[in-house]
Amino acid sequence: MTEQSLLARSIKSILMAGVGSAFLAGAPAFAQDAQDVDVQGVQTTEEQESSAEEQPERIQVTGSRIRTDAFANETPIDIISAEEATEQGLATLGDLLRTSTVAAGSSQITSALTVGYVTSGGAGTETISMRGLGANRTLVLLNGRRAGPAGTRGQVSAFDMNALPISAIERVEVLKDGASSLYGSDAVAGVINIITKKGDSKSFSVDLSQPMDSGGERQRINASIGEAFDKGSYRLVLDYNAQRELKRGDRDFYRCTERYYFTPEGDRADPIDPRTGQPHCNDTGYGLWLYDLGTGNIPRTPTGTYGYYDYDGFLGSNGYDSINDTYAAPGDLRGPDGFYFVGYDKESDGLWGKQHPFTDNETMVPETVTASVFLQGDYSLTDTTTLYGELLHSSRDTETQGYRQFWTGDVGYIPVQALAGNWEGNAYAMPVHLTDHYGSDVTVDYSRFVAGLEGSLGFWDWDISYQNSYNSGEYGNKVIFRDSMLMAQNHAVNGTTCDGEVTEFSGKTCVDVPWGDPQLMYGNPSDEVRNFLFGYEMGETIYKQQTLEGYITGDLFTLPAGPVGAAFGASYQRDEIDDQPGAQSANGNSWGLTSASRTAGSQNSRAVFGEVRVPVIADVAFAQRVDITGSARWTDVSTYGSDTTFKLGLNWEINDDWRVRASRGTSFRSPALFELYLAGQTGFGGQMAVDPCYNYGAEYDAGNVSEQVYQNCQADGVPLDYDGAGTSSATLITSGGAGNLEAETSVAESVGLVWTSPENTFAASIDYYDVDISGQIASLGGSQIVNGCYTSENFPDDPLCDLFTRNDGTNGDWGIDVVNGGYVNIASQGTRGVDMNFTYQDEFEFGRLRVNLEHTNQIEQRYQLFADSEPSQWIGEIGYPKHVGLLTTTFARDDWNVTWTMRYVDKTNDYEYYSDTNESTYRGEDITFVAETPTTFYHTLSGNMTFADAFDVTVGVANVFDKEPPLVSPSYVRSVGNATLYSQYDNLGRRVFANITYNF
Repeated sequence: MTEQSLLARSIKSILMAGVGSAFLAGAPAFAQDAQDVDVQGVQTTEEQESSAEEQPERIQVTGSRIRTDAFANETPIDIISAEEATEQGLATLGDLLRTSTVAAGSSQITSALTVGYVTSGGAGTETISMRGLGANRTLVLLNGRRAGPAGTRGQVSAFDMNALPISAIERVEVLKDGASSLYGSDAVAGVINIITKKGDSKSFSVDLSQPMDSGGERQRINASIGEAFDKGSYRLVLDYNAQRELKRGDRDFYRCTERYYFTPEGDRADPIDPRTGQPHCNDTGYGLWLYDLGTGNIPRTPTGTYGYYDYDGFLGSNGYDSINDTYAAPGDLRGPDGFYFVGYDKESDGLWGKQHPFTDNETMVPETVTASVFLQGDYSLTDTTTLYGELLHSSRDTETQGYRQFWTGDVGYIPVQALAGNWEGNAYAMPVHLTDHYGSDVTVDYSRFVAGLEGSLGFWDWDISYQNSYNSGEYGNKVIFRDSMLMAQNHAVNGTTCDGEVTEFSGKTCVDVPWGDPQLMYGNPSDEVRNFLFGYEMGETIYKQQTLEGYITGDLFTLPAGPVGAAFGASYQRDEIDDQPGAQSANGNSWGLTSASRTAGSQNSRAVFGEVRVPVIADVAFAQRVDITGSARWTDVSTYGSDTTFKLGLNWEINDDWRVRASRGTSFRSPALFELYLAGQTGFGGQMAVDPCYNYGAEYDAGNVSEQVYQNCQADGVPLDYDGAGTSSATLITSGGAGNLEAETSVAESVGLVWTSPENTFAASIDYYDVDISGQIASLGGSQIVNGCYTSENFPDDPLCDLFTRNDGTNGDWGIDVVNGGYVNIASQGTRGVDMNFTYQDEFEFGRLRVNLEHTNQIEQRYQLFADSEPSQWIGEIGYPKHVGLLTTTFARDDWNVTWTMRYVDKTNDYEYYSDTNESTYRGEDITFVAETPTTFYHTLSGNMTFADAFDVTVGVANVFDKEPPLVSPSYVRSVGNATLYSQYDNLGRRVFANITYNF
């Protein structure tokens, strides 16, 4: 066989490595001379070919510890350049990684999704979950070494993508299958290796993004200074990134939560708000929840009746009857002027003014300011030994604002005579109030230091490094004092008044709270009430990670097909977490929110690993080269024990154009610190949501309760007609599983086919992947535990039945009392799919053209809670589209280029949760609801030009066609307003962006 030059093999190796991300430097790569190819910093020209062939320079890629002279690998790797972020107007590492189809196929944790939900890492954190398997199963490396976790609260376990400025990044290598045998237990789903910039370039950049509608603006400035000298180099990056808040009122699709119902004929079926003549805004309710004890004027309805105060006078001035207008006899309900019955039929639903001003101020994208400094350098101590180091420090401040309800939930309905004002009648009421005293502010300081030595011993290369990351996060929360709420409610229900009492934990002097006062319900309490009920607390999270690692790589010996490469190494890692929640949460004194105790613990891990690459065949028919790679790792974890994992890979180069690659590997993931040591957190759940025995007699007759549940509820003595009357909420306790948890185990398999055209202008690949996780660590919630017990054939001896207690029926109370949930090895999860990539690049007289398509077809995303549970299949559901893709087309000429990027998300629906139909009823009428999203396309257009050999300018428009998030019915799909709330969908709208870089 004719020997190929290193240049030619490098081109083909790049194409074979990831295909879809073959051209590493993106559009700017066109500026390179056709005879000059840059392969991960290894540059070779024609003049160097002969010497290179004699002594090929070896490089190391993600997914292998062995340095080779080619990019070709037995596992698929996506390579995403930092220039792609500039082309698309992306500001953070998280934004960039979410463009990869390994992330786009599932909803990711973005800063926006941390506002209204409790997420690992706390408010403002951005993480990446490859293949939807969880961020704690995706390993993030920085220049090939671990990047420690960052964030706040007790569930910190993954790297926060905000911590590293995108201005410091050269590219990101995404290994799309498991690699635990090489990197450790958290590489179950794959590896993200962030490669930072090197060289002696110097630049100053300004980056701006401005939505067409106000809200969500972003400004970023950074300086990057690099210098190379005889014995080494250094680079300093300074970055300041300010993301401005996007409020709910800034976007029409968020402002009003319409029911979004339709008649069978396709017309809107929502009630109409007479104030606007438009469909009613059905946001968070406030007012009086009324309970009739024999009045003659409260409308009787199975769904309840409510009292609403006419704040703007519209109802009174338009002839609607107030509550007092309906008073006809003693015992009827009446009280202060201005209250109206609402919410008892379709017309009165439209009268309830639920679009409160607080909704417009709710945070959708939090105000986040991040300042970062990154320093790296290397120095040659001798001809064969180099000292290197890295220092990263970032400080992030995030603020969120929201609103919430508070009510007399601890004592339940109170006599209307206990409400503020002169109320009378045979009725009880639950006064429900709104407040904007809800939100958080977070400060996260993250530091990471790396020091190491690398060198060579003959033909062997070695590397020893120490990594120390330190995360310090403070999180402040606006809270409602539980002891104040209890004191105020008890005085109301007992008909007594405050007399100087002081609350137990918050130390507040009692104030008489005017429950049911219209201004209090509207969110305008007096200063005295505000100070008595509301407060602020601060918690702190410390996470430390230290890693000492060393390895050596080289050739063991030479076979007829080539040298046998090997790598051997060992590592030691220590993790520590200490999360101290605020005083009110720790004491269970934060009303309506989960309590949390201190979460603290540590873990030591030792590992020994090895990898061997054996060239089996070379230069025969249909086997230009066949390599087999094997790796193994022995790991010992102080909190778990020891285990061994392995991986086998095949790289079969059939000829110059075709290659087959395959791999199979095992993984185990030892429990994360928060899964082990999460202290008991207390929450509350409604009986209807927790208890399968709730009204189980009628539900059984209606076919909604299984025979097994029916028999088990009867055996437990629960009455057939138990309906939760007189029962308070169940107490739900969640805690870590130290002493009980075992490691997860998994198997990852992949097989793929790669083709490159003889002229190296076309390349295509298709890869099948399958990941199966067993004994997955999952947190069991209250409903899962109780339902699992009552659906068990082993009732009452099933272990789940020991995790909760039920009341004994005293005073008719058969409700669930306390549920002790937490982390257990019980679930299994798996995913299967196909990755397809296509790349075309060529040069013509009129310019240069590049087309790059990355597509993923997800076949299966399954989850099974119990061994006898029906597996859940998520593909096709909202957040898990079957198809996702990214198409990038760039045309370049001379010193300018134009790039068009199209991102697409397949149609989805959640109808399987509703008996595979969108038909339902509302107020006795047949209606249809929307729980689906259409195939959605987003387009970005940008242009780049270089001026005066110093200024590099990029301008563009993102979301060119101003595509809004798909609209859905909020009762059936997670949304805000009517906009679907999943990371695949853009919530900023059309925006212009610009990047101006001065190179000096």
